[in-house]
Amino acid sequence: MKRREFLKSGTIFGTGLAVTGLSLTSLVMGQTSAASDKLPFEKVVKTDAEWKKLLTPEQFRITRQAGTEAPYTSPLNNIKDKGVFVCVCCDLPLFSSKHKFESGTGWPSFYAPVNKKNVQEKIDNLLSETRIEVLCNRCDAHLGHVFDDGPEPTGLRYCMNGAALKFIKDLPKKLTFAVA
Repeated sequence: MKRREFLKSGTIFGTGLAVTGLSLTSLVMGQTSAASDKLPFEKVVKTDAEWKKLLTPEQFRITRQAGTEAPYTSPLNNIKDKGVFVCVCCDLPLFSSKHKFESGTGWPSFYAPVNKKNVQEKIDNLLSETRIEVLCNRCDAHLGHVFDDGPEPTGLRYCMNGAALKFIKDLPKKLTFAVA
């Protein structure tokens, strides 16, 4: 994405937050003025044809068809900068670089999402073992799986497909990411 497109998308996103009365901080932190079980964002629903226009074939295969990228192929594995990893489909903040760690698995791994309300987890029995699938809670994009062999403080390993994420470097200091 070119800088101009990125800045334009941020303006559109910010305008949308202003119209809904939410701030980016409340979105990331999962804070709303409504009931605690209400999502702090609207769901994004598109047809496969609409997603195909927005995503690369690999991104579509992974996020919309629950695919998996080959290990050690994502450039996001090497990111050490401060920032946030957002959904490639809808730009929802999902993981902070503060929670990223080297798992040795070949996929970007995190010990916690920026907010539990930003991801959903569901049982995945597609393979011989039962796993927990992780999806974006705004657009239902398949992100990867979560396992219970991660580091402290959570003991979890969110093993994500890099093609399902975009990295945004150097967010403003006023934004804090906390595990909710």
